[in-house]
Amino acid sequence: MTVMNLDRLEVWVRTKDFALAVYKEVVPHLPADEKWNLTSQLKRAAQSIPANIAEGHGRYHFLDNVRFCYMARGSLVEVQSHMALAHDLGYLSDDFDQRMTVHAESIGKQLNNYIAYLQRSKQGEKEFPSGYTVREEPEPYHLDNPGEDFTNH
Repeated sequence: MTVMNLDRLEVWVRTKDFALAVYKEVVPHLPADEKWNLTSQLKRAAQSIPANIAEGHGRYHFLDNVRFCYMARGSLVEVQSHMALAHDLGYLSDDFDQRMTVHAESIGKQLNNYIAYLQRSKQGEKEFPSGYTVREEPEPYHLDNPGEDFTNH
């Protein structure tokens, strides 16, 4: 792959390899009746890790890149949660679970270091006006009882 040198971004390569390990080494151990539940969630979360790193890498501004790395980190923790459940349900051996946990934690540390590097380097800072920030607009809360309006209190 040569798209924007993504294949030279070590954290992306490692997270892609981790996703492949989930697909090839974890998923086959899950029972068929988990196909639409745990298996589906695990596969989606695993592929989301390198996909978010790639998307952030393609944004050309460090704040966008950091935001997508945060999402990748969240997906990594989600994979760990799904694998912990799979282990507790007896689908994964203790040894295999420990090996994947160590792998995930190592990737998490590397991802945190990459985020810190992005924040220090401020790549792409000159691409946007100086007041450019990444923020999320708050979503309004939806109440169970639509007849009551608590937004003015």
